[in-house]
Amino acid sequence: MSTRTRRRFVAEVAAAGAAVLAPRSFAAAALSQPAVARPDERIPLDGIWEFRLDAEKAGDRDRWHLADAAPAGWAPVTVPHTWQIEPSSAEYYGVAWYRRRFAAPAEWQASCVQVEFQAVFHSARVWVNGHPVGEHLRKGYTAFTIDVTSALRWDGGPNVLVVRAENTFDDQMLPRGRSSDWTHDGGVYRPVALIASPPVFIERMAIDGIPTTGPGSPANADIHVAATVRNTTKASVRGSIGYEVLDPQSGESVLRQLRTGTFSVAAGESVTVDLPAGQISNARLWHFDHPHLYTLRTTFEPVAGPAHRVDETFGIRSFEARDSGLFLNGERVRLMGVERMAGSHPDYGMAEPASWIEHDHADMKDLNGVLTRVHWMQDRRVLEYSDRHGILMQLEVPTWGPDTFKGMTDQPLPALMQNGLEQLGEMIAQNRNHPSVVIWGLCNEIGGQNPPAYAFAKRMREEAKRLDPRRPTAYASNSLQKTPDRDVTALMDIVEWNEYYESWYGGTVDDVRKNVELIQRAFPGKPIIVSEYGFCACTPERTEGDGRRTEILKTHNAVYRAQPAVAGLIFFCYNDYRTHVGDRGKGVLKQRVHGVVDLYGAKKPSHAVLRDESSPVEALDVSSDGNALKATLRTRALLPAYTLTGYRLRWVVYSGEGYPVEQHEAELPDMAPGSTHTINLGIGQPLPARLQVDVVRPTGFSARSAVWTA
Repeated sequence: MSTRTRRRFVAEVAAAGAAVLAPRSFAAAALSQPAVARPDERIPLDGIWEFRLDAEKAGDRDRWHLADAAPAGWAPVTVPHTWQIEPSSAEYYGVAWYRRRFAAPAEWQASCVQVEFQAVFHSARVWVNGHPVGEHLRKGYTAFTIDVTSALRWDGGPNVLVVRAENTFDDQMLPRGRSSDWTHDGGVYRPVALIASPPVFIERMAIDGIPTTGPGSPANADIHVAATVRNTTKASVRGSIGYEVLDPQSGESVLRQLRTGTFSVAAGESVTVDLPAGQISNARLWHFDHPHLYTLRTTFEPVAGPAHRVDETFGIRSFEARDSGLFLNGERVRLMGVERMAGSHPDYGMAEPASWIEHDHADMKDLNGVLTRVHWMQDRRVLEYSDRHGILMQLEVPTWGPDTFKGMTDQPLPALMQNGLEQLGEMIAQNRNHPSVVIWGLCNEIGGQNPPAYAFAKRMREEAKRLDPRRPTAYASNSLQKTPDRDVTALMDIVEWNEYYESWYGGTVDDVRKNVELIQRAFPGKPIIVSEYGFCACTPERTEGDGRRTEILKTHNAVYRAQPAVAGLIFFCYNDYRTHVGDRGKGVLKQRVHGVVDLYGAKKPSHAVLRDESSPVEALDVSSDGNALKATLRTRALLPAYTLTGYRLRWVVYSGEGYPVEQHEAELPDMAPGSTHTINLGIGQPLPARLQVDVVRPTGFSARSAVWTA
């Protein structure tokens, strides 16, 4: 959109004034109804939309946003949608338009009605029935809502929702221009919904569940809650808030907190209220092996008018970086995992269905991945899976590469700094209640000894600590090979290092050891996470060879296991990934070959090696003694290393014809790192032809497998 068109859009929003954007005025009779706490009502707007590319930007000139605009030239698509998966538009970076008709239920007339977009890449301007209702610019990975109440038709006729999406490479946003190495899929690529709330409603919650007792003791926890209440009416409203905590597994209420005293919310304003803290005795802590979740049910009750109820899922856990280690719920843990690059399946791109998100993350769990990071804010369904199944995640602002600060001297470009702060603020506000999110990532490979990059990361860390002081902050550095003490890593809670010796960096395995020791001397007392390592066939002299990937995985792991300050390893990466700078493939298959699975999820031989290397069980041996069988397992003393609690041993007996005839399970005792346990494998017949034995996590995923044959 040109500067002139942009000004016209802003002027139209302003001119719409009270008719479209101002808070609604509701009749006194409506506000005086008895208080009935109700949750939001939602209508999904996914499905068939009309779509049109706009390479010439004719839509701005010809006002395609008008409700009566002729649909000629528009084609049906299914939202969530990205045009980058179509061969004809795979390389198109520009403007496109979406249109959708919907009915507004008549019973919603006394509500605040919003449209929620879980993400549009990277800029969106939105109209309803020809009226401009809002925009979300240069922030392509966070959700946003737009109040459309006053623009709706209530006469039974269709409402028309129009979105102008743009994914032009932009130097005023993160990722900056072409600096990043992943796919910039344009479109309305995550779910959309229509939401109806009472005119005064709870806009968001901030929840902290903090254990107050150490490992081995009955877990008590403090619950801290802050609620933001929004008033969309034209009058000041007074009300109060109360909450309770429910255990979804038992259905019981484990904490009830009395209502606050009344407080005021001015007309058209929002106010954040810190609620009285509560305590839970014998709390069940969230852990990657025991991902127990609670529900916080919060109710705002105005003095007059409808009450509003919000149910928010959260977990009780602590995650600390101290004493050269990572501590989960007070236990020192050394963790491994793998990073996934979303949007890489050629049939889906960034518009991934829930089935593919679950497929990939279930496979990451099968790989024993309990720690991951991502280069940008993820789909809500990714975080919900991680909450339910147990994956620790570093969520990251998409600040990628040294070119982010190209042409700058001492300070970052003000517009870029502001964009980073806005994206950080939205990331934290939207995702802080997910127990799986344990680290706020601020940048990736920015050249952290470069003054403007240093100033940027320093300011981002300050803001992250202001918004969420409890979570650690980090940035993934590739500039710790020399003078690491000068790097902005020094300001972070965790040292993160992207290590590519024997590929991007050249060198040898011995250089890995020397560099880790240099980093430890520069940052004594801080834990180190190797935030990336692996092998990429990304240059002409490095052809694809999965055997090389396996070799680097094993030899570099051996170095890290000997370094106590290395608290985490994140292999890069899970999948070969689509990227606009790809050196392999064309069009929708333009990619980097970097993963243990290919673009379609087919496993390479390195997949099995990564699974075994990432297991907390170092060995699982099955042997026979006469007519009896036994299994001996040994947990790793080094990395990954954590206490195994609630694990089981499962063995399946196969006949000579190859089909299963018996299945048995036995509980395992708690096993500390470096411990050994032997168990007799009872079966109801003489020695079988084959036995499949698995160490099974409490979440149901196998941590180690072994096969015995007669």
